[in-house]
Amino acid sequence: MKRIYSLLLSILSGLLFTAAWPENGFAPLLFVAFVPLLFVEQAIADKGYKYSFIRLLPYVYLTFIIWNLLTTYWVWHSSPEGSVAAFTLNTLFISIVFCLGHVTKKRLGSTPGYMAIVTYWMSYEYLHLRWELSWPWLTLGNGFSEYYTWVQWYEYTGVFGGAAWIFIVNIIIYQILRRVLVLKESFASQLKGVVGVVLLIVIPIIISLVMYSSYEEEENPVEMVVVQPNIDPYFEKFDGMTAKAQLEKLLDLGRQELTQNSKFFVGPETALIEGIWEGREENSGSFGMLREFLEEYPDLSIVIGLSTYKMYTDGEKPSPTARKYRGREDMRYDAYNTGMILEKDRPAVFYHKSKLVPGVEKMPYPKIFGFLEKLAIDLGGISGSLGMQDERTVFFSKDSIGAAPAICYESIYGEYVTDYIRNGANFIFIITNDGWWYDTPGHRQHNSYARLRAIETRRSIARSANTGISCFVNQRGDMQQQTKYWTPDVIKASINSNDEWTFYTRFGDYIARVAILLMALLLLWTIAVSLNKTKSRLG
Repeated sequence: MKRIYSLLLSILSGLLFTAAWPENGFAPLLFVAFVPLLFVEQAIADKGYKYSFIRLLPYVYLTFIIWNLLTTYWVWHSSPEGSVAAFTLNTLFISIVFCLGHVTKKRLGSTPGYMAIVTYWMSYEYLHLRWELSWPWLTLGNGFSEYYTWVQWYEYTGVFGGAAWIFIVNIIIYQILRRVLVLKESFASQLKGVVGVVLLIVIPIIISLVMYSSYEEEENPVEMVVVQPNIDPYFEKFDGMTAKAQLEKLLDLGRQELTQNSKFFVGPETALIEGIWEGREENSGSFGMLREFLEEYPDLSIVIGLSTYKMYTDGEKPSPTARKYRGREDMRYDAYNTGMILEKDRPAVFYHKSKLVPGVEKMPYPKIFGFLEKLAIDLGGISGSLGMQDERTVFFSKDSIGAAPAICYESIYGEYVTDYIRNGANFIFIITNDGWWYDTPGHRQHNSYARLRAIETRRSIARSANTGISCFVNQRGDMQQQTKYWTPDVIKASINSNDEWTFYTRFGDYIARVAILLMALLLLWTIAVSLNKTKSRLG
């Protein structure tokens, strides 16, 4: 194949991924998005290059940089430097993974080779959800978030079920096209394969539609109010508007819909910007205002985001993210992006956001990149690496109703969210500040992904964005009362509680863990064959 054709096919794959992606994408294109790239991979394999990995890498990189740039370009608005790092590194990592699959295919043959491409990819996605360079916005299974009625079976598989579906269909379609277009076999000889791939697409969709239409929520309604204050994160949030004025705006909006039957009042990430010291929070002006507000609504539970600090006392071991206190060598403290539940006559309970945005809220691998700490971007009133916690805290109301406080992009991590459910959460509350990206696909994609968490866990969701989209999501993934971008608003609904665990809640990303096992076996097999060939050549 001529280089120009390989370039065009690589570009086509990148454009297909982009055209398929939420929030306005046509998701069925995911079933053919890999096909042009697979033709490029096979063409390079057929050439018999000694270093075919190096030959293939630029084409693969071209595909995935197009996909990254055209679907997540909006990151540039909040972090130009961080966006460049995200685009280049994410593309490089996944390109290397794909090319490693090519190496295994070259050594072991087509069947184990295609299995390697799939399992290496899924193993990398699993790692990418867990390491400190995590930016999983383009996790393959997220591509069905707008076609959520097609993937109701995510309650059994999570997003990795979607990834496996996409890969299997792509590989079969590619093989059919190759036999017809390259090997010149008749189309009639491939009819059995065509029927098979159609069934492979249609049957999971039919199963999902049946699940969607037959799923009934148990009637267990809880009234809650969600507020979207719409405070400009660049020009008002941390500089142009006082903490008191911001909180007054939030509470006044809430009063428009709150009743004495309301159980939860949900506000966005960093709604309180005062900078509150944990253990002394009741001394702050913001807490005074909230306590007065609770006198009006004594049965209400307030769930809200704030910035907090914790001082390490004598004998406590500081965390790796602890900072010096005003130059004092003997004093350390941590800064947190925090969620809180506050109720009348009860102390505040805090949860510290623990999936931190690399380069914004956390410097990845500080022993390696610590010298860049001073360059960390200030998004939220606190710069530098934030502290976090190991366990998922569930906010329990006086009535023992449990809510999962997923802060910002924590809601993208499926298995991570199930930790809240296993700890007793009956609802998921997503509290976020999506205004950093302006009116771009970023906040709409983030909102769309919430559907997948609702399906995986069968939990109703209340979503509060400072600005962006606030809404309710039922247990089937249907969105209700979506607010408009850059508009102050308040919404109220009675949504159903659930305490049942789905299969996915119990077992998490088991598909990815199986992929990791297969990846390890395929890698060992590849290495063994390579060593044997080297030994034969030398012998």
